[in-house]
Amino acid sequence: MKAVLFAGCEPEVAAGPDGRILAVGAGARAAAGRGAEVIRLAGRALPGFIDSHIHLEGLAYGHLDLDLGGAASLEEVLKRVEDWAARLPPDAWVEGSGWYNDAWRDPKFPSKRHLDVAAGGRPAFLRRKDGHSAWASSAALQLAGIDSKTVDPAGGVIDRDGRGAPTGILRETAMQMVSGIIPSASAAELDQAMATALKGLSEFGITSVHSMDSAEGFASLQRLHAKDELPVRVTYNIPLADLHHAERMGVRSGWGDEWLRIWGVKAFLDGSLGSRTAEMLDGSGTARLPQADLLDMIDRCVRAELNVCLHAIGDGAVRRALDALARRRDAWRYWRPRIEHAQCVNPTDVPRLARIGVIASMQPIHAVADRELADQYWPRVTAHSYAWGALDRAGARLVFGSDAPVETADPMLGIDAATAWRRRAAWHPELAVTRARAVRAYTADAAFAVGMERQLGSLRSGKLCDMTVVEEGRVTATIVGGSVSWRRTPR
Repeated sequence: MKAVLFAGCEPEVAAGPDGRILAVGAGARAAAGRGAEVIRLAGRALPGFIDSHIHLEGLAYGHLDLDLGGAASLEEVLKRVEDWAARLPPDAWVEGSGWYNDAWRDPKFPSKRHLDVAAGGRPAFLRRKDGHSAWASSAALQLAGIDSKTVDPAGGVIDRDGRGAPTGILRETAMQMVSGIIPSASAAELDQAMATALKGLSEFGITSVHSMDSAEGFASLQRLHAKDELPVRVTYNIPLADLHHAERMGVRSGWGDEWLRIWGVKAFLDGSLGSRTAEMLDGSGTARLPQADLLDMIDRCVRAELNVCLHAIGDGAVRRALDALARRRDAWRYWRPRIEHAQCVNPTDVPRLARIGVIASMQPIHAVADRELADQYWPRVTAHSYAWGALDRAGARLVFGSDAPVETADPMLGIDAATAWRRRAAWHPELAVTRARAVRAYTADAAFAVGMERQLGSLRSGKLCDMTVVEEGRVTATIVGGSVSWRRTPR
């Protein structure tokens, strides 16, 4: 192997055979040497984009299951279900995701009666776009043993009609009562779908991700890694349900290598705006993790030297997260706790993130998708919702991601949402951030959030050569470890 010179971009970059940067800018050509491979690019070379909150398993299953995204009405969803089910055996499950009732003419949640007919009596389980509620058929409910006598699980809700019978809508932890009995895809099927999903991320200029997935997804990533088939770097966050396994094995934050590693433990404090389960200070929403259990989780993670990633969307959940984390400031050398989403933060809590040392892991594209819904359901709090600018001014460290497949994984759209979109939309433009700040949230600060600031996040000699090349607002090339993982075909 020999050195590589990425020429024609600004700045030019030289990478060694080990995939690390030799030099940047004026000294790149000399550092690469006469025998270097020259790859000509055009555009601005940025540190590789890092998506700080993504669901790789969800993206992979999007290539295996029925896609209901973009359906403009209940009727269109049911037609897709009917067409999909017609190709399946009579006893097969109909699985899908992406339906979004708030985009329909009649936004009320659907019922099992609609689904029973479209699925031809088969068991069906369809996740809402946000992943915090699901729509199940009568056959699926029966197989799961859910009826009028079934008690709501802790942290979940079974929607019921006037007679107490389940309507087919399951929210938060109630979803697991059905999802837990659905047959899984084979390892080969999942690996192929995972590889396809990862390849798609390269086309967005993404070089690294922080994934929020189950053990099944992590196993797939390990199999791909063993075959040198990971086109992006993955930092995996363990579900709270698997914390005891990590404790027993002694796994700590940072275990793994530069391609696949473990960092934190993901826990849900509440639900989402769209599923009406975000925990708000006014008492609305659903608290998924009781405060006593949250405190216990944090204590266990500190003892195990594992970080925490706390899903908190409503201002009530955010406050609970901050209250719990305030006890453990600077708990250990690499303690970098995060609140995932932080979509609604009460103004009195905004300065607490910086004071306690909590990272705000946010997804700017959510504001674009949620604006109308937020104005409808959070009219009194939208002035401090999706408040990147306020948090930044208060000194909080921001890291940005997408929450894909809930929204697109495209970081260029995320950067636009965090900067210019608010002004174009005239929606609390004071909460926008500068372009430089948004780029940093996708690069240097995202690397810091998972302890990789010495390896990633900037174009400096000795760091891994991960780059995203952008020209005229479009990604033109993605470089990971000094190799081209994707390149736009010239027109």
